Amino acid sequence: MSLLFLLVAWSAAVLSCALLCRAAVAAAHITPPAPRANAQAVPAPAAAERRGSGLTLYEMAYLSGGPHRLADVVLVLMAQKRRLLLADTGWATVVDPVGTDAVERAALTAIGPEGQRRIPAVRDALVSDEAVRQVADRLETAGLALPAAVRPGISGAVRLVRGAALVVLLSALATYWKAAPGADSGPVLAWFAVPLILTLGTWAAARFELHPYSDWATTAGERQLPGAAGSRSAPDSPAAPAGSLITLALRGPAALTDPTLRAALHSSGA
Repeated sequence: MSLLFLLVAWSAAVLSCALLCRAAVAAAHITPPAPRANAQAVPAPAAAERRGSGLTLYEMAYLSGGPHRLADVVLVLMAQKRRLLLADTGWATVVDPVGTDAVERAALTAIGPEGQRRIPAVRDALVSDEAVRQVADRLETAGLALPAAVRPGISGAVRLVRGAALVVLLSALATYWKAAPGADSGPVLAWFAVPLILTLGTWAAARFELHPYSDWATTAGERQLPGAAGSRSAPDSPAAPAGSLITLALRGPAALTDPTLRAALHSSGA
């Protein structure tokens, strides 16, 4: 029985660490393309002007939390501009059916001609919309976002390593508990020290070298986000306060200070 527990511990440790190393290598090999002479930059949407970091609000949201975060940002942006009403029951209602950029127009289309729809349905429709896909494509082309081929990325692999460390500990405890009374289980338990050191060491290295973990941004993309390497953002327009929108883009709905907006996104499954 002790050999079975040892096999489980070693398998979990080796597999999880290998997956983390693979994810880290895949992310590290994604680099921004070299700038070309006379190359023209893709213009940013009118309502998502570029900040001091060089990223639009939509791009910050995508790099921080993917297309679902981007959908939350455009809904809150339109709510602050009085184009939408987001109820704390999880419904989105159109107030002004005019979008100022492609993503806002996609949000209105997602809500539909009736002018009201549940926020989860709006979010799901936005995630698959071409306007959001263009934001992702622009970031991937610039080497700032991870392509779908290498996701789920580092954060998922780190969770596997943490889980493997727990499996090793539980396997060692089970071996000790199953040992015959009076038997010397020390040599067997010593074999569990190696996979435990492997998982904890890999986890520590990832924490030091790769943190913050992201399933969406490359290393270059992380450096572009506000707060990284001294990056700072320019103020938003008066209708869209920088503090709330940039914080939402970077940290998600839990960081919103408006209780109604926070309840609207959370009650809808954000």
